[in-house]
Amino acid sequence: MYQPLLFCISHIENVIIHAMKFYLVLLFLLIPYLSAADSIVGGENTYVVREGDSLSLISSRLGVSVDSIVRKNHIDPKKPIHKGLELLVNTKKIVPMTTDNGIIINVPDRMLYFFRNGKLEMYFPVGLGKAPKKGRRDWSTPLGKFSVQRKDRNPTWFVPVSIQQEMQEQGEPVKTIVPPGPDNPLGRFAVRISVPGILIHETIAPTSVYTFRSHGCIRVMPEHIEQFFGKVEINTPGELIYKPVKAAISDQGRVFLEVHKDIYGKIKNLKDETVQVIEQLGVAEKVNWEKIETMLREKSGIVEDITL
Repeated sequence: MYQPLLFCISHIENVIIHAMKFYLVLLFLLIPYLSAADSIVGGENTYVVREGDSLSLISSRLGVSVDSIVRKNHIDPKKPIHKGLELLVNTKKIVPMTTDNGIIINVPDRMLYFFRNGKLEMYFPVGLGKAPKKGRRDWSTPLGKFSVQRKDRNPTWFVPVSIQQEMQEQGEPVKTIVPPGPDNPLGRFAVRISVPGILIHETIAPTSVYTFRSHGCIRVMPEHIEQFFGKVEINTPGELIYKPVKAAISDQGRVFLEVHKDIYGKIKNLKDETVQVIEQLGVAEKVNWEKIETMLREKSGIVEDITL
């Protein structure tokens, strides 16, 4: 007599489990898992493709390169992906540094880490300034300490003179002021920091997140900026840092390494930098140096176990 009821409960459970898969990875980004050492976040997850998704959009949303998604799932990047497709993704990140309260943005790995009360509150991918190029203005995102000065909802964009000049050089209509609305590149939320001309803001070009395509500002996906805007407070300290190589020891004693491209060309020798990072961790005798050599060649940004 209880069979129909049990079937109903089982069906509801299956629906709930399937629905949760859509948001599993996003939850990992917003409410991260921390190792015992508070240094390794994320993990191997399943992402279910949504309506309107593309590989570049998923890359921007999760902070995972398109190449790694393609390789891990053995798919053809030239073919469209369909709604409901389940993709395996590695969202694991090594936290570059910690603080009791504040914002850490590591330029090479294009991630923002937000701490409150000694804990990592949330972290998410960001878009940053273009890599320096000879014969072109330097649009790289500046490094250094800052503080949150203001929070603007539906901001007006006062176009910097340098960008006005670029518009003119490219034969585009020169804009000086862009009011709030769907064409405003600052989106609905802008966090103004003490670095002149630099904002942390929503972007209307979501696939530019987790890339180096901005004029120096820090672009954020809509779903991430909404939560961040509500949590961050005026006078919150922060720092823009530059660590293309990160290493950490898990709570099981395994050694992990993450190597990114030296996009701004600030590291004299990436191999020497890696050796120094591993030696500072005190694990030089416990790692597989052949695997490290491979990681230095690939510079994939994927966290890998290098334990010997």
